[in-house]
Amino acid sequence: MPSSPTYDVIVAGLGAMGSATAYQLARRGRRVLGLDRFTPPHTRGSTHGHTRIIRTAYWDDPSYVPLVGRAYESWRELEAASGQRLLFPAGALYLGGTDSALVAGARTSVQLHGIPYEELSAAGVIRHAPALQPTPDTVAIWEPEAGLVLPELAVTSFLSLAARSGADIHVEEPLLQWTPTGDGVAVTTPRGTYHADRLVLAVGPWMSQLVPDLGVALTVERQVMHWFRPKATVPGLAPDRVPSFMWEYEPGHIWYSTPDMGDGLKAGIHHDGDTTAPDTVQRDVSDSDIARVSSLIERFIPDANPAPVASAVCLYTDTPDGHFVIDSHPRHPAVLIASPCSGHGFKFAPLIGEIMADLAVDGHTSIDLSLFRIARSGRPLPTAH
Repeated sequence: MPSSPTYDVIVAGLGAMGSATAYQLARRGRRVLGLDRFTPPHTRGSTHGHTRIIRTAYWDDPSYVPLVGRAYESWRELEAASGQRLLFPAGALYLGGTDSALVAGARTSVQLHGIPYEELSAAGVIRHAPALQPTPDTVAIWEPEAGLVLPELAVTSFLSLAARSGADIHVEEPLLQWTPTGDGVAVTTPRGTYHADRLVLAVGPWMSQLVPDLGVALTVERQVMHWFRPKATVPGLAPDRVPSFMWEYEPGHIWYSTPDMGDGLKAGIHHDGDTTAPDTVQRDVSDSDIARVSSLIERFIPDANPAPVASAVCLYTDTPDGHFVIDSHPRHPAVLIASPCSGHGFKFAPLIGEIMADLAVDGHTSIDLSLFRIARSGRPLPTAH
């Protein structure tokens, strides 16, 4: 290998956003180097967990709804290119009390954008999800076109297609340092130095370490996911009995679940984790971690055995307002920042890959990025802590 190989674009971080970006750049004929400190798909960052919710009823902020629509198209294109089924539109529920911010936000987003939906009472919830046990005052929005995506298979598909299109994919090779040069960027890893016209940083929870002068205060949040099997006496926890859901079970507190697709029903509490760092996060799952979610399982999904069969730690990289960061570095325009996602970004991965490729190749994109710029004055997302 030459001492200083040269590329059009180097992509650092090959989780959802980075792998999608590497694929989009390679399929456009660019010379691409993809770097990851581990071997993706892996469990050290944010892109794992067997299933992820994809939803158009964007209770958090209806501005995201058109982007989800574009993302659905991109997921279908990825399925066609890879020959893999990745998207399962089995419907989703958004539940809470009559004054729930989650339900009100979901209702607003579907009405504003003309998305098919059904408003449900507790009895209606049981018709769509017979394994759930809502309280009598529970109301919900049912979105039939929502569903789930398989994250590990998605990353594998992106990287396989990128390599097939000519990208160099280097795993177990972390980016240690990047330095602007007169005509681009120099990137240093334990194996050497590479040069490129553009650098895309999609490093998730390592972003603050690699871009300490970003201008956005990023917080890494520890999240714990659990998987539960059905009790022996019940038919199961597949999508026809427990579709994907987000549930404001107490004011300002949200838990979520995706149905059993073979690994068990997945559940966790959204945005309720401790602040941490990616290299020192507590990876072991405690009895307390388990008890908090098991109590919700006992309360709302009595058909599930409340003792999880598996648990895993995931990391959110949060911005102060909850919106993504998709922008060029404020002082180094050859360096592009890809989406610290604040715990709700995976569903957009193929679209963000297209956006980053647009920015790297053309310097602009047709997507309105004003909500995601570093210097923005947008409204904060509702908190769910």
